Amino acid sequence: MNATIGDRIRHLREFRDITQEELASHAHVSVDTIRKLEQNRRQSARIDTLRALARALDVELERLLGQPTVTQQLSSDDGGLLALRDAIQDVGALPGVLVEQDVEDPPAPDAWMEEVKAATSLYWEGNYAELSSVTPLLLRDGRAVAREAQGSIAERVWRQLGLAYQLAASLATQSGHPDWAFAAVEKQLAAAQKASDPLLEGMGVSTLSWVLLRQGRWEHAQSVAEQKADALEPRSMRRARPAELAVHGNLLLAAATPAARRDRRSEARNLLNLAEVSATRSGPVRAYGSAFSVMDVKTQQVNIALAGRNSEPDEALTLAGSVDLAAIERPVHAASHRLDVAHARYQTGDADGALVDLLDIEEDQPQWIRYQTLAAATVREMLEAERRRNTELRGLAARLGVDPTL
Repeated sequence: MNATIGDRIRHLREFRDITQEELASHAHVSVDTIRKLEQNRRQSARIDTLRALARALDVELERLLGQPTVTQQLSSDDGGLLALRDAIQDVGALPGVLVEQDVEDPPAPDAWMEEVKAATSLYWEGNYAELSSVTPLLLRDGRAVAREAQGSIAERVWRQLGLAYQLAASLATQSGHPDWAFAAVEKQLAAAQKASDPLLEGMGVSTLSWVLLRQGRWEHAQSVAEQKADALEPRSMRRARPAELAVHGNLLLAAATPAARRDRRSEARNLLNLAEVSATRSGPVRAYGSAFSVMDVKTQQVNIALAGRNSEPDEALTLAGSVDLAAIERPVHAASHRLDVAHARYQTGDADGALVDLLDIEEDQPQWIRYQTLAAATVREMLEAERRRNTELRGLAARLGVDPTL
């Protein structure tokens, strides 16, 4: 229960029967860093060092950090993360499996589609506890509605079912279950084909790229998003509909992050430049369960400056100066940007400013922040560098699942 990061590294390294030197070579991390972590002389390391070690040890970063993978709210009979898993991994949809269908009448299509919109708002507000309680039934009802939908409303229903699966994939990823999320994206892409909607398919690939990123599959995350962006690139930027530009731009943003993680910073910046062209042309757009604007590109520029082995926290803070938080419509997106800023502040030596930022973010997004590996990793670094006992820092560490006694 109280295993440190170093304990986990040592266990995984010994399980794979490799030496500290071999792990260091594979991860491009110094042997001294690994030795100090395993001996618990250091309790943490920079987030990109931890990512490199996780990749070299063939595990997801969340496992290395010991991050929580469940919500704190108890589930009901119809809701919760296990119910979400069961709703995504629908046993009755498997070929050759006979499962008695629920005989209860499904809701009216229009009423159910309004529920999808309401659930999407819960996600962007960061209300994961309530969302995890409603999403399983939302998926089950959606499948029932889609089975009975006919005529002109059928494509609308399939489109909303695709967005419901996109929502499920996002929730599963945030709560530490990217394998469930991958299955949800499969269902989203299948629904997009039923809806004959290439833009919904594009958003599905954008979500897939994020899932692959969280799995540590950076090359795949970049390539699938880039290829889909190429396929959906509008023939004429002047004549393109805002939704087309938004989906294309979201795919470019999705590809930029893994490119930066792979230390291909010039590729990442080029992708961001192309996304900014789309955002300037489209204006702010809300479509397909997401949003897209010039401000989305600007926040991603900050994120990219912090990615990879050669992060540039000073540059990130400079870029953050051009971000207008009031113009960011989605609370969770604003919190994500503020977390990047807090991390950049700490990396530039402003630990006090970083702690203030983190506490402010927690006050606004108490559920969301508990599932952010960057928040936990930053707090671990701050604890290790602590010169005198800081009650606020230790309280935050405890709430994030970081052992403050280390």
